[in-house]
Amino acid sequence: MIWTYWWSYIIIVPGLLLALFAQSLVTSTYKKYSRVSARSGWTAEHLSEKLLADNGCAVRIARIKGNLTDNYNPSTKVLSLSQSTFGSDGIAALGVAAHEVGHAVQDAEEYLPLRLRSVIVPVVNFGSGLAIPLLLVGILFEIFIENPMVGNLFITLAIVAYSLATVFSLITLPVEFNASRRAMNMLRASGALEEEELKGARKVLTAAALTYVASLLVSMLYLLRFIIIASQFKRD
Repeated sequence: MIWTYWWSYIIIVPGLLLALFAQSLVTSTYKKYSRVSARSGWTAEHLSEKLLADNGCAVRIARIKGNLTDNYNPSTKVLSLSQSTFGSDGIAALGVAAHEVGHAVQDAEEYLPLRLRSVIVPVVNFGSGLAIPLLLVGILFEIFIENPMVGNLFITLAIVAYSLATVFSLITLPVEFNASRRAMNMLRASGALEEEELKGARKVLTAAALTYVASLLVSMLYLLRFIIIASQFKRD
């Protein structure tokens, strides 16, 4: 069992490597295109205001600390732009701002994957925290109480609870891809970026999308590792 616990870490290595590569790509791509100012002269704040107004979104724009901490919160209707994005007229900043507006438009249109993701957040948080206790109870019944039926039940419930994080990552993909697609369409329609500049924005958003793919892979591999370890305690 101890051997299985340690060697199973090998399973998650590919996911971690992809995650490191994706994060490095995002950082370098954003840094490159943040140095290139859009010819329109618009800042991310002004672009966000215009795109939100054009799409009829009653959303407040806030400035927050950090770098690449930009986000949209459906529950508070607040679009938060990081310090590196808020007042910037860089191509990267405009792309990121448009992406977050894309989420606001999804919310206004009640885009199903976004709704579903928002609904399962508390379930995911609860289930993820419950996975280990369920596994421990299952082990208790399996080894010490010697009741494999009840033990298997709790171990299976632990696996299901742990898998909720993977489900969340899976649902996140269409949400993020759709927001980026909306962002590119809005940037083109608004005239905020010229055709050549749009290529830079697309590279930034594509790099960001890769981080979500990596997150899903890491989550799936962690789940596989959890299943392997948990299965060691199951009795035929």
